[in-house]
Amino acid sequence: MASDRAGWWTPALRARVLTALLLAPLVMVGVLLLPTAWVALLMALFVAMGAWEWSALAGFDARAVRAGYVALTLACLLFLWLAAATQFDSFILAAAALWWLVLSVRLVSIERIDQPTQIEPVLLLLGLLVLVAPWLALVQLHRLPDNGPGVALGLLMLIWIADSAAYFGGRRFGRAKLSALLSPGKTRAGVYAGLAAAVVWGAVVAILLGLSAVKMLLLVLICVLTAVMSVVGDLFESLLKRRRGIKDAGALLPGHGGILDRIDSLTAAAPIFALGYIWLIGGQ
Repeated sequence: MASDRAGWWTPALRARVLTALLLAPLVMVGVLLLPTAWVALLMALFVAMGAWEWSALAGFDARAVRAGYVALTLACLLFLWLAAATQFDSFILAAAALWWLVLSVRLVSIERIDQPTQIEPVLLLLGLLVLVAPWLALVQLHRLPDNGPGVALGLLMLIWIADSAAYFGGRRFGRAKLSALLSPGKTRAGVYAGLAAAVVWGAVVAILLGLSAVKMLLLVLICVLTAVMSVVGDLFESLLKRRRGIKDAGALLPGHGGILDRIDSLTAAAPIFALGYIWLIGGQ
């Protein structure tokens, strides 16, 4: 029994948990207490680091090019901030949501992974949508007049809870692989555990917000779809890494890899959640 525990509580898992325990409270307090402008700036820092790693996934090694890509990404964020609450916001979120929905179908049909032999500029363009949309989604949620910071934090916690439930549920009950080609560590049992956690968390948030029964059901469905798309985001980043023959997008966070390894689920989940909440739940 002792040996089983020792094998389960690995050094990698210890580093993962410690990093999460250090970072999660800081993010939670910041999202709840800081004004939207500061939250947008905080999230922009994560997006900038993600853009640096994304440029490497696109095959670019030159620091000048990668720095230029980071600058371009931040310029897009600044433009959207200055053009606050315009039709650009809805268009970008809808485009991102559509992209992820289409990609979810495409990922199922992948039978082999070919490593590219050259740089891929088109990935840089795609990266702008992938990285900018979740930032915009969080900003849009945070600036909502009723419980905006709480809703934004609810999204982040949904991703963390579903991811944790999937991780531990998969380790405990996982047998059948979800996609051995893209992510051998993910299991169907893990996904089911993540979806169950999303249902519970959606109901909790709905109660805290005082939603009606109908809107509670809608929020739970939004949370379930968000959890599904978080898996798609994770699988897509795994695909990009495997195409480049690397395990992690970076090494900034002990036990977690790079920034992209931490926000990959959020990139796909945030636009879906934001659109669903704003359109269907709205002002409650």
